[in-house]
Amino acid sequence: MTNAKQTNMVKVTLIKSLIGTKKSHRATVKGLGLRKLNSSSTIVETPETKGMINKVSYLIKCE
Repeated sequence: MTNAKQTNMVKVTLIKSLIGTKKSHRATVKGLGLRKLNSSSTIVETPETKGMINKVSYLIKCE
């Protein structure tokens, strides 16, 4: 039970431009907390964020 509160964090970085992408993909990138090219955000790894990362995997880099 000591590991129950341990949260997995993932760092995502925007590596490709949003020009020419779908509106829903731009909204997903914004939802991940990314704004400009090469901006990074550290987020908690949940099933919802994993789905968001999977949707725009061609635009971002995960660490």
